[in-house]
Amino acid sequence: MGKVFLDTNTILYAMDLGSPGKRSRSRALLQEAAEKRRGVISTQVMQDLFVAATRKLGADPLHVKEIIHGLTHFEVVTIGPALIDEAIDCSILQRISFWDALVVVAAESARCSEIWSEDLGAGQIIRGVKIVNPFS
Repeated sequence: MGKVFLDTNTILYAMDLGSPGKRSRSRALLQEAAEKRRGVISTQVMQDLFVAATRKLGADPLHVKEIIHGLTHFEVVTIGPALIDEAIDCSILQRISFWDALVVVAAESARCSEIWSEDLGAGQIIRGVKIVNPFS
């Protein structure tokens, strides 16, 4: 099994008290990715997670900061100018949002075989990376 890119929602559900089924599934996914040393995130996911957890879930910012710090045991892709340029091209060619394209190119750059996400169309392969909705 190859590396998997964890999109924001895959992590966010681990903190969501309002969705117990997805919360349990998210925690199992994170544990699997950590134990098998196959999880990858990006600086974009870290930023998105902070905003979503504090705004949507009303989580304490300092608690979310601790959670994000804990995620650094995963491989972290730093988003820089080259990846932004690639994401623009991917967005245009694949007709997906720039933010989704940034996830795709980050996953591709880390040589992930899958992206775990609810936001991209499950089953499709973009730039060699398969999109999997682990909550369906």
